[in-house]
This record gives sequence, C-alpha cells and structure tokens, in this order.
Amino acid sequence: MAYFSFTRNILQGKPITIYKGKNNVDLARDFTYIDDIVKGCIGSLDSAKKSTGSGGEKRANAQYRIFNLGNTSPVTVPMMVGILEKQLKVKAKKHMVEMPGNGDVPFTHANISSARKEFGYKPTTDLQTGLRKFVSWYLSYYGYDHGKSVK
Repeated sequence: MAYFSFTRNILQGKPITIYKGKNNVDLARDFTYIDDIVKGCIGSLDSAKKSTGSGGEKRANAQYRIFNLGNTSPVTVPMMVGILEKQLKVKAKKHMVEMPGNGDVPFTHANISSARKEFGYKPTTDLQTGLRKFVSWYLSYYGYDHGKSVK
C-alpha cells in the first residue's frame, strides 16, 4: 500500500507523490494495521453458517455477507507521511499533485457496525503504533544503510 512504497522511496531518497483533492484539500484514509484486518477476516469466516447438508448434498444457497473492515479513524495522507518520517528519522522529498478528476475519492472511512455486531470486530492498533511496527519490520527485513536498501 502507500506507506510501503513511501517508506522505500523515502529511504532511497526518491520523491513520493502525495495527491491533493480539489481546493488543495488533503486526502484522508482509514489506514488499518494488517493484524486488525486479519482478525476481521478470520472473524467473518467463523461467523458463516454451513451451506451443505450431510453427505455434502446442497441444502440451500451458500451464505454470503459483506463486512466492511477498517480502523474507523481516518488520517490525512500528509499526517501519515509525517509519522513515517518521524519513525524513519528521514525527511521525505514530497511531490504534491492534484488528484485527477476521475481519480480516487478524497476521504474514506470504514463503517464496521455489521462486523462489530456479527462477530465483535474491533480494531486495536492506531496508526502511530502500526507504522512503528511496520517500520521496525521493514528495516529488519530489507535493511537500510544511509539511503540504500541493503537487500
């Protein structure tokens, strides 16, 4: 996702592209830590009812439901980049670009009410903590030596 490529480019001294909405509005996203998404996916699987009878004979249509998973705390992209810069101890070279008219939406926010009701979904990792864990993993996996990935 964006923070992965941003991290790589920041550490390599390359510019990152940050899109702005109309009238110079900062885009905001509902960034969610992977562990919280995995818990939601497992929770949704565990809530499904069986769709076949004994012997594998189909008894009814397979159950399907859609759950929206997210952190429910949208953060602007520039704020997320600021947290990354702090965690990486490297200043990003930012290339600000207006979002194309047919591009992405300026704001996302997960409505997790169904997931909370059906299987108790509740994200527990805020963006600051999630990015700290991500950066720690990234540096241990890819390495870093003053502007160059070592792997």
